[in-house]
Amino acid sequence: MGVSVDVHQVYKYPFEQVVASFLRKYPNPMDKITHFLNLLCIKNFIFSLDESTGVIYRKRIAICQNVVPEILRKVSILKVPNIQLEEESWLNPRERNMAIRSHCLTWTQYASMKEESVFRESMENPNWTEFIQRGRISITGAGFLNCILETFASTFLRQGAQKGIRIMEMLLKEQCGAPLAE
Repeated sequence: MGVSVDVHQVYKYPFEQVVASFLRKYPNPMDKITHFLNLLCIKNFIFSLDESTGVIYRKRIAICQNVVPEILRKVSILKVPNIQLEEESWLNPRERNMAIRSHCLTWTQYASMKEESVFRESMENPNWTEFIQRGRISITGAGFLNCILETFASTFLRQGAQKGIRIMEMLLKEQCGAPLAE
């Protein structure tokens, strides 16, 4: 079956500032307060520049503490201390857009967790940046627990997206000052 969560946000900051803040987003003190990811570390694996297009490709792995509630960790497959997430991004500074794909590397035999995101210049105002994200989780092989786990996952995705937006807004305000007016 599966669940999807869609997010749309306009940051009233230029594309370059938003992308720079996104790339510095984790780890940060706000993550410890929100308990969203409980990020332990990020490992950068690949960084490359396509000279002909100017597109910058990044691939990194985030290692996070397991945030699955204790009650659900009674299921043996959920009793892992850490979760690994892989993120790939393609930044095109010429076209002022960045595409991001991420997925969970943990529990792949039971769950598919993927996010696709885009930062791009806002059509409403070229000094603003539009953020669009779609997260999808589907769980199989857990029998009657599939629906319960998907409900938790849906809530986690929705809350995580909102916390991520709040963290971005806080970082942008700290690093760039007040948002740009219309």
